[in-house]
Amino acid sequence: MSLKRKIINDPVFGFINIPNDFVYALICHPNLQRLNRIRQLGLAPFVYPGAQHTRFHHSIGAMYLMDEALRTLREKGHNITEEEYNGALAAILMHDIGHGPFSHVLEHTLVTSVHHEAISLLMMEQMNREWHGALQTAIDIFIDRHPKGYLHQLVSGQLDMDRLDYLRRDSFFTGVSEGNIGSARIIKMLNLKDDRLVVESKGIYSIENFLMSRRLMYWQVYLHKTAVAAEKMLINTLRRARYLSMEGKELFASPALSYFLRNDPTLDDFKGDGEALYRFMDLDDNDIWTALKVWSTNDDTVLSVMSEAMVNRRLFKIEISEQPFGEERTEKMKKIFAEKYRISLEEAACFISSDKLSTDMYNERDDSIDILYKDGSVKDISRASDMLNIELLSKKVVKHYFAYLRG
Repeated sequence: MSLKRKIINDPVFGFINIPNDFVYALICHPNLQRLNRIRQLGLAPFVYPGAQHTRFHHSIGAMYLMDEALRTLREKGHNITEEEYNGALAAILMHDIGHGPFSHVLEHTLVTSVHHEAISLLMMEQMNREWHGALQTAIDIFIDRHPKGYLHQLVSGQLDMDRLDYLRRDSFFTGVSEGNIGSARIIKMLNLKDDRLVVESKGIYSIENFLMSRRLMYWQVYLHKTAVAAEKMLINTLRRARYLSMEGKELFASPALSYFLRNDPTLDDFKGDGEALYRFMDLDDNDIWTALKVWSTNDDTVLSVMSEAMVNRRLFKIEISEQPFGEERTEKMKKIFAEKYRISLEEAACFISSDKLSTDMYNERDDSIDILYKDGSVKDISRASDMLNIELLSKKVVKHYFAYLRG
């Protein structure tokens, strides 16, 4: 049965055509549909109420940009077979399937020893077995084992379709206009040199804008202090729930969430169609929010106070500093909370979070952005740009925070 023309009306890019039956079947797979139930920006809607878009939205957008990039490269005379084309589209569609609810929150609480990219790969391999090897090219591209290395660069690199979509999409839904990069022009300027992705010199200003926009979006959206406060609060809440579960306390939870509250799975537990993998594939934002609503009336003081505060947006108060906060500040706050709620100092520590935030935007040693000139020469953007201060751009920014429950 042939595919009738399928079109998705995307608020960012307009009408997106699904190119063929293979891609459509992949989009319909439960592992992709699960992403409809996981918000792209986790707890950022506490700051930007419009940021309700999902990882499914993002995956579709990244697929659209991948399609545009591959068409551009084909138009410039580069041979990309139909198998490679489908493989690259499948790789970018599946690149986020290993994310759990609230993404990095889970990596600090319930799935602490397995990175989401490893889970993505295991889920891809499970789907590949189910599809009798039809996803092997996509997997090879995803793990950079395909002979055409630029296909992996388009999935995971300094200028990949993942970043081009999430900057545009997150900017659109948060209303933070600084992230509105010229993705169409960047893609039109893509080319290949020695099997590596390059940007034609006419696109240099679009790349400068992309790098500056990424830096601004990190501090205005991804590391916004209120979003950080909400994330740290959820981490402490889930850690408390896990501690209680490990101690034998019966807590309300879906079967999937209950599994991760009571177990600490390793990579081996996820491998070979293990129970951890299938429980993970059942886990989404709804499991967490439903549990928090029920836990808000739990008889454990710490769990109920934290859960109720999460549900009703009574988030941690947070302070940011260039210097670390002293241990005496933490001890003082612990004593205040212990006395107020009549709990132990150890329990009171759940109401506090203090650490550092850091990010570096560009490091050419990781995967440079190369500019191609008409004479065939190539320069890294850090040397090609006469505007960017590469020392500033590549500098690792570190900030310290102290967050605590509001009185």
